[in-house]
Amino acid sequence: MPKKIILIAATALALAAVGGCAQMPRPSMAAAPMAGAPSTATATAATAAVTAAAERLRLAMIDPTPAALGALVADDLSYGHSGGRVDTKTSFIADLMDGKSDFVTLVISDQTVRVTGDVAVVRHTLTADTNDAGKPGKVAIKVLGVWQRQADGAWRLLARQAVRPPV
Repeated sequence: MPKKIILIAATALALAAVGGCAQMPRPSMAAAPMAGAPSTATATAATAAVTAAAERLRLAMIDPTPAALGALVADDLSYGHSGGRVDTKTSFIADLMDGKSDFVTLVISDQTVRVTGDVAVVRHTLTADTNDAGKPGKVAIKVLGVWQRQADGAWRLLARQAVRPPV
């Protein structure tokens, strides 16, 4: 009998504790910013800088020059195509310069930019008319780009991966 009373008492205490926890107010995570978190103004400025760099890259891919492209991509670029090929900075620029990759038009839509410290994740839909190696074509892909604020303060594309959306 004493074991039964102890078990009932323990169960009652456990239920009371669980019920009490559910009713306790939880502290708001939004009440105070995390230590070291950037201000809203800083985050907005970084987002605007990444958005501007992405637009300069879009324009440079339509009308490429080695200087413009080189200034917008990181030296250790990993540029993944929807078909699985991966370019380096050197091969990415070379393909655009020699016409292996040739964008006649290039439209970006549904773009989102999320900045965390010195890294930004950019997602968008890319549609384009191409003339790769003299062969007209159309492209419709989803793209994930990773931009990094470099030591000189410039945002450069560090990595990119494209996928064909499901049909």
